[in-house]
Amino acid sequence: MAGNTFGKLFKLTTFGESHGEALGGIIEGCPAGIVIDFDFIHSEMQRRKPGQSSIVTQRKEDDEVQFLSGLFEGKSTGTPIGFIIKNTNQKTHDYSHIKDSFRPSHADYVYEQKYGIRDYRGGGRSSARETASRVVGGAIAKQIIPDIKINAFVSSVGNIFVDKPYQDLDFSMIESNSVRCPDIDTAGKMMQLIKEIKKQGDTVGGIITCVIQNVPIGLGEPVFDKLHAELGKAMLSINAVKGFEFGSGFCGARMKGSEHNDLYNSDGTTQSNLSGGIQGGISNGMDIYFRVAFKPVASLIQKQEVLTKNGEIIEQHGKGRHDPCVVPRAVPIVEAMSALVLADNFLFSKLY
Repeated sequence: MAGNTFGKLFKLTTFGESHGEALGGIIEGCPAGIVIDFDFIHSEMQRRKPGQSSIVTQRKEDDEVQFLSGLFEGKSTGTPIGFIIKNTNQKTHDYSHIKDSFRPSHADYVYEQKYGIRDYRGGGRSSARETASRVVGGAIAKQIIPDIKINAFVSSVGNIFVDKPYQDLDFSMIESNSVRCPDIDTAGKMMQLIKEIKKQGDTVGGIITCVIQNVPIGLGEPVFDKLHAELGKAMLSINAVKGFEFGSGFCGARMKGSEHNDLYNSDGTTQSNLSGGIQGGISNGMDIYFRVAFKPVASLIQKQEVLTKNGEIIEQHGKGRHDPCVVPRAVPIVEAMSALVLADNFLFSKLY
């Protein structure tokens, strides 16, 4: 299987399955001498881990990271950083009923058609549990670019939206509630909706907004490696993501150029920021902001029709432990993938 490595200079390769012995990764390109804050890595993993609140999957995993190489006396050595995250709470029997069938909107069918074999236990490699390794990589990437501030938050669940611009939100409130929405009143409505959906054995989607501040001018490469293209690829590689837009996004398509242009101030900043901090694929020093749309989780705890290996359509009842809404746990994943992109581009900029 190809496609397990992300990045050009700062590279993360991940491995492992949802119900295998462990997940893990190898980080290449981390500069030597970076002081590694292990408590920070642990805190980032706690933000992503399952079982952290009543509105997420109740699978219990400590998600403790064991580093195997590339670190000495608390610093990076410049050699590959290897790590593993052991799986300790697998319930493989929860998935025996789908051994010979394919769930709607999952990777089950296409994996079996492509490879001729699949790990049906929790989706195997296609499981969102793979993103635990991304959070480790992102936590180290953040320590390479400490001056750049990355804040992601839930801006919508279903038809409930935060109706304030991000400039009016207090990012310190993101972790104050289990849905990770900095608008407290809206967060309460989101949590109530998720609880109602969970009781129905159903799921709901949502949107995560990410704001990146203190980005130096000049990150990103022209033509194929534009900064927003790299961010788009990073976000679209996350499980359940169905859409990405930055800056004015699709709303900009309804505007006139005279409305959309970001006029300059004398110091090179702009009066507005509909460009989303990126022009010509290169960061311009303004805030980078984008939105990532997540579909409803495809695993339902209710009956639905499935396809069997014999080509039959049968009714099957969903089992297992699943998120009724993935967006609260995806916030640190969006931040991690952003950090991987920015650290990679930051190191690349140092070559020129």
